[in-house]
Amino acid sequence: MTRDIKLLAVILGGAGILHFVKPEPFEKIVPKPLPYKRELVYASGVVEVGSALMLTRPRTRRWGGRLAELLLVSVFPANVQMALDGVRSERSPGWYKAGVIGRLPLQLPLIAIARKAARS
Repeated sequence: MTRDIKLLAVILGGAGILHFVKPEPFEKIVPKPLPYKRELVYASGVVEVGSALMLTRPRTRRWGGRLAELLLVSVFPANVQMALDGVRSERSPGWYKAGVIGRLPLQLPLIAIARKAARS
């Protein structure tokens, strides 16, 4: 397993665990029209942990990469919502606003790594 795929597995696994330990921040970024916010947070946490585990095994890496790619694309609207909420909030400090905007393009390399894993 390459270093970048290991890093993706760590990122996904860590984020997935956080969905269960501290679901409230994730609920806040679920796009407003979607119902069942807590359930969606838990479901995405399961997918994140599952894809992370699948990425660590050669026999399941291909499916883990596909699952991770699908996940990263599907949660992008939540990341956009987080950025919009952060920028619109007068209480958000400048560093936070820069961070939530700056992280949006970082999704692309993660998707590329997931695609790489799916091809392995």
